[in-house]
Amino acid sequence: MTYLPGLSKPAPPTTVVWGADMTAYNFGPGHPMAPERMDLTARLARSLGLFELGHVSVAEPGVATDAELESVHSAEFVAAVRRVSADPYAADEARGLGTEDDPAFAGMHEAAARLAGGSLLAASRILEGSALHAVNFGGGMHHAAREKASGFCIYNDAALAVQKLLDGGIRKVAYIDVDAHHGDGTESIFWDDPRVLTVSLHESGLTLFPGTGFANEIGGPKAEGSAVNIALPSGTGDAGWLRAFHAVVPQLVAAFQPDVIVSQHGCDSHRTDPLTHLNLSVDGQREAATAVGNLAARYCDNRWIATGGGGYNVLHVVPRSWSHLIAIAAGRPVPLRTAVPEDWRIYVEDKFGAAAPGLMGDDVELWWRSWEVGFDPNDAVDRTVMATRKAVFPLHGLDPWFD
Repeated sequence: MTYLPGLSKPAPPTTVVWGADMTAYNFGPGHPMAPERMDLTARLARSLGLFELGHVSVAEPGVATDAELESVHSAEFVAAVRRVSADPYAADEARGLGTEDDPAFAGMHEAAARLAGGSLLAASRILEGSALHAVNFGGGMHHAAREKASGFCIYNDAALAVQKLLDGGIRKVAYIDVDAHHGDGTESIFWDDPRVLTVSLHESGLTLFPGTGFANEIGGPKAEGSAVNIALPSGTGDAGWLRAFHAVVPQLVAAFQPDVIVSQHGCDSHRTDPLTHLNLSVDGQREAATAVGNLAARYCDNRWIATGGGGYNVLHVVPRSWSHLIAIAAGRPVPLRTAVPEDWRIYVEDKFGAAAPGLMGDDVELWWRSWEVGFDPNDAVDRTVMATRKAVFPLHGLDPWFD
């Protein structure tokens, strides 16, 4: 392990999944899932020196095989993706292929399977012990279900990583999803599997796609309490979001005792995201990534796979948020007042004709009320938190009022 200057703990061996071919996952001009967000993230991380750290390896993903994909998807669905990929005019809307959200494009199967291959690579590195932390910021396709594409997601790479860990001998996995949208696909794949705890903090389905993810969705009959949903009110900001996270997630992870954490870090919870209605800052998203990493260190012998996800403010939010994620995973957090490297800002301004952000943070004050100070029934976030705690805490031997 490499010891970083000024740090008392060794930096974890970290794999970052990245290759330029990942940008082939491209639904076309005007689609919110712009492939440029991946390239800009990689460029910013490199400019910050994160890819040059001695304990960080950058690995290009391969294309997942059909057999690998079929560990969580049906053979019929994989075959349908291949058909539409070969002939984009042969849409299969019943399987979510060729829709407004998931337009068909030539090479779609290979492009989606490469993102999936990235998370499988991350899981392999964890299983073989060559990495403790792995980041696939091009992954996080959490809406894809066993039989259907949905919400810009074709193959569910996060679910594939979880399944690979289980198949590789890992006893239990906690999946933590902080995207603004409910992680419905991953939840559905492991709905009745008691080995997987899926936790999703998201904007309420009352105001945002996919319209699911409420407190009473707790898992199947063989795994009650394994699905956890915190459906936050529209407009929730850093303080409310972080209060909700710390009132639910650490307690459940402690009770569940996973061996590995797999997390999804969609950054569309940002206050400037064009598709959602939450009000977080990059600072708050960085704090969330730090909290997840701390849980992995405390309960999972530091084993952690982090993926990307949503995020549609391509220039000002996604690259900074995911560069922070990489830096935290690498054990070298970037201070929020750090200037965005000049070479990256010049590249953005020249290529996109838009001003780039000047700092790595949004210069906000992060503060949240601890749950220990009490429940406020007049606060919409607190009511959401209590609904979740009442629904699942007793199933884990926890008291919804005091634990």
